[in-house]
Amino acid sequence: MMQTVQLSVADHVYAAAVREALSRSCACRVESVDRPDPGLESVLVLDESAFARLPLPLSNPERVVLITRKDPQLLALAWEAGIVSVVSEEDPINTVLLAIMAAALRVAKSHNVVAPSGISPSRAPVPASIPPQNRTSGSKRCKIQ
Repeated sequence: MMQTVQLSVADHVYAAAVREALSRSCACRVESVDRPDPGLESVLVLDESAFARLPLPLSNPERVVLITRKDPQLLALAWEAGIVSVVSEEDPINTVLLAIMAAALRVAKSHNVVAPSGISPSRAPVPASIPPQNRTSGSKRCKIQ
């Protein structure tokens, strides 16, 4: 299944650069949108204005890549919303791509998870054996005199 990226960035030159870099770097479908749909199972690449239009709390903030200024208030708002991928407008395009690819991996991982927790969700859990409390390691020998 091809990953979808919803690109909602008002700066058309910057959006075109991100789109071009994505087309060269990964097999994903990029959709330029004015209003991203958080209900779709896709990566959301947003600028500040698109982020401001989203209803909070975000249902899946790990899917969002926020492109913003290094403004402490905006960064705090992103942190409070649970967004883990925040890049600056001044960051190199490769850094932005890395954030988008990481978000895409998180989307794919959450889509393929069968159980909400556990290391091996396909097998039934096996209880760990607990050794006796007063057991000491090493062999004991009985000395006979």
